[in-house]
Amino acid sequence: MEIYFYRERDEPYGCFSNYSRHSFIIGLPWSTVEHYFQAQKFTGTPHEDAVRLAKTPHIAKMMGNDRARPLRPDWQHVKDDIMRLAVRRKFESHPDIQEVLLSTGDAVIVEDSPHDYYWGCGANRTGRNMQGKILIETRSALRTR
Repeated sequence: MEIYFYRERDEPYGCFSNYSRHSFIIGLPWSTVEHYFQAQKFTGTPHEDAVRLAKTPHIAKMMGNDRARPLRPDWQHVKDDIMRLAVRRKFESHPDIQEVLLSTGDAVIVEDSPHDYYWGCGANRTGRNMQGKILIETRSALRTR
């Protein structure tokens, strides 16, 4: 069985989206996983806090993708672990969505992004689906707590 998700408003799995409004704390409070993830591209700079305080996750993503901001040099090496940490903290912080994730059993979880071939499956479903894989890892970790 496969479970596809994409937008935060899509029920019942919209909570799997990085845009879902499920706050958590990693050092500071974060509104969404997207805010945290994008801000970590600029850790230790004023850009980090500017992204953290962005009004919406979409604005945080636009700020994070703005190459006028200085991307940390190790980003390609650390981005997956940063996503893992944020996703896990989000689900640990919210029992209601933790239950949704655990209720997926052993299903494969797929971010059905038509544009993203790294985090999602892409338009032709040949993408890496790293977001889905991280959700599956998180589900497994939550089961063994």
